[in-house]
Amino acid sequence: MLLTTAPDTRATHRISAAILELLLPHHRSTDGAPATPEAFGHQLRRIAGFVRANEPVVFTLPGFPCKSPNPAKVLGHLPDQGERLSLRFLDALCTDIERIHPPGAHVVICSDGHVFGDLIRVPDDHIDAYADELRALIRESGHSHLSLFDLRDVLGDLPHDTKRAHVHDRHAPTLQALRAEVRTDAPTLALYRGITRFLVEDTAGFTGTRSALQRECRRRAYGVIQRSRAWGELIADRHPRAVRLSIHPQPVGAPKFGIRLLDAADAWTTPWHSAALREPDGTWTLMPRARAERLGRLVHRDGRPSHFERARPVGQLSSATFRR
Repeated sequence: MLLTTAPDTRATHRISAAILELLLPHHRSTDGAPATPEAFGHQLRRIAGFVRANEPVVFTLPGFPCKSPNPAKVLGHLPDQGERLSLRFLDALCTDIERIHPPGAHVVICSDGHVFGDLIRVPDDHIDAYADELRALIRESGHSHLSLFDLRDVLGDLPHDTKRAHVHDRHAPTLQALRAEVRTDAPTLALYRGITRFLVEDTAGFTGTRSALQRECRRRAYGVIQRSRAWGELIADRHPRAVRLSIHPQPVGAPKFGIRLLDAADAWTTPWHSAALREPDGTWTLMPRARAERLGRLVHRDGRPSHFERARPVGQLSSATFRR
């Protein structure tokens, strides 16, 4: 007779909580309050499903869309050191999970540039080039825990406008419903304001008044959120069991876990809206290109601008100088 044993729920919970503990130091939150794994019930349940099945934990991360079109913020339209460091961080996080849960983990980067490229005023060929370079970086760096997924994987070679319309029509919330949510839900209002600010900052060559630009960007911000929600729904259909990550700040206990890829003064800063600056102690910070180039020298890699390095001030001694 075949004997079966009930799953060890305590062991499953212990391992799931330990995996979440690895994520907590990188939580991108809207409130800054410290939290324990028990506060993240959505994520614990999803992780436990993979642990119980002895399978790799799958994370989905919408993001890495394309570079900002504002040259004062970024070094160009292709990935640079900010993306390299972010990919390295995500792959290392999966390696750390593997030490706790031997089947390991995998992050599906769901590149969303084409979803709203027309709204953020970035050419589709730049978005393709950015995603292709990301795939090359993942492959060449040996980041075996990462993969990239974009609209081309869903709808092939259809025209970009057709793809956008397809996703919007099938998955996006109505504008009326979204406006009501912005009025009544604080996190959605914060998201709307943050995206509006990015759109204002990223708009180059606008010939109208500042107030006219802000009105246009507020309108476009609703469209970006609609398309982002639509993309999230499509991802959920493709990966229904996955743990949902977000590059946007998220409150504790939300269905999505906001994750900070690199250090930055602003919780909304991402590698695709900034440049990387290497400090004399070897740490990295993200900031607008215009600020980074005032603080450091530009470094090229493979013939392209990569990042900035801040020189150690003249006369500054390292702590090693004082060791005997």
